[in-house]
Parts: sequence; structure tokens; C-alpha cells
Amino acid sequence: VVKSKMFYPIYISGPSGNGKTMMVEQVCADTGREYVRAQISPETDEDDLIGGFRLINGETVFQKGPVIKAMEKGAILLIDEIDRATNKIMCLQGVLEGNPVLLKKTGEVITPAAGFNVIATANTKGRGSDDGRYSAASIIDDAFLERFVATIDQPYPAPRVEMNILKKHAEKFEVNDDTFLEKLIAWSTVIRKTFADEAIDDVISTRRLCHIVKTFSIFNDRTKAIELCTNRFDSETKTAFIDLYTKID
Repeated sequence: VVKSKMFYPIYISGPSGNGKTMMVEQVCADTGREYVRAQISPETDEDDLIGGFRLINGETVFQKGPVIKAMEKGAILLIDEIDRATNKIMCLQGVLEGNPVLLKKTGEVITPAAGFNVIATANTKGRGSDDGRYSAASIIDDAFLERFVATIDQPYPAPRVEMNILKKHAEKFEVNDDTFLEKLIAWSTVIRKTFADEAIDDVISTRRLCHIVKTFSIFNDRTKAIELCTNRFDSETKTAFIDLYTKID
């Protein structure tokens, strides 16, 4: 889609920490496409996305937001964590149709340059989180979601792909221990299968595996790295994770 330079809005959903945002960044890097990221929160509004007046050097100046900058440059606009937004993002409906946008505050009409596209990432499909894992996820208006041409369900990477990710991460932090990386992959794979069977309440993400590799580069201790990076879970889950790792290593 990015190579085609077609206007083709995509919605990517999947669990936290599985590389949705990083995938878009790397695709843009590989294809040499400019990329603009707009980070969404419940406070994000039209002023943050489209632009607004700012006081600069004692003068009131209209500054264009990330959406308009991406349109003018023909860049890929990544709307990150779109399911954390409120109905204030409805200002993007015209943008998601690929049409010119009128800046109400200045009267200027912005026509999207060739190559402009919108990609959104989220943990849910805009229907909220049934299991409560993403309690901040909001319900997105159907009329807004209908403007995305395609939706991608992104799972965690396959073990082979995840191993390549960890190797690159280990190289970055000068960790030379492929055996440890292999054991981490085996460990996370079992945990995810157990989670899918609803026998455990949490899961180890690709991001958390990268955190463990980074921590290992500091302490050079496998057990300590895993303990520090699983402390965020409740004591029962943490104990189960560590017990499982001791069986693998």
C-alpha cells in the first residue's frame, strides 16, 4: 500500500507491544517515504491535529498541525492509539476521504499532495475493550470507522520473525547471547498459548522481550533481567512467568 502511493486509509489493531507502530515506521524507512506521527490521547482535539493560533514572539500566528503538514508533503500520517480519542477527532472525517480540507481559522484550502495516506493503530477495533485490558479504549463512531478502507488484525510476530527482532535489539545493546534469546522466544510462545487458552491473565509482548534484552545488557544476569521486567504484573502472574522460565532455562 505504501509503495503504491495510493490514498488507502488503513486501521491496524492488535495487542499492545506487538510492533504495530514500529512496523509502519520501518515500512516508511524501507520505502523512503516521509512519515508524520500524531499521538492520540483523550485530550487530543482539532487544534492539536489540524492546527491553531499560537503566540510566537509577541504575535498570534496560525501553526499547522501534523495532519496538514503530512497532507502538504504527501507523507504517511500515522494516527497512533486512535482508540484513545474522543469524538473530537471527528474533524478528520474529510481527511479520511482524501478530499481537500478547509482551514476554518484562516480560510485556506489544503489539497493533499500525491502519496498522502493515513494509517491508524489501536489495541481495539473501536468497540471498547470487553476484557478490561485496555480500559482507556473508547468506542469510535461507526461513520468514522467506515472511512478506513481496510483493517489489519496484527498478531504477535511468528517466532522466527521475533527472533530476528531480538537479535537486532541485542546487537544494538551489545548483547552476544543467542541462547538466551532462543529461550526467551520459547518462553513467550508458551505464555501466549497459555493466555489464549485463558489459563493465565497476562502475556509477554515483543516490546517486553526487548525490555528484557536491554535490562540484561546492564546486569548481565538472565534471572534478574526477567524479574525486573515482570515486576509490573501482579505477584501471582509474575511467579508463574518466572517458574515457567526456570523450566526452560
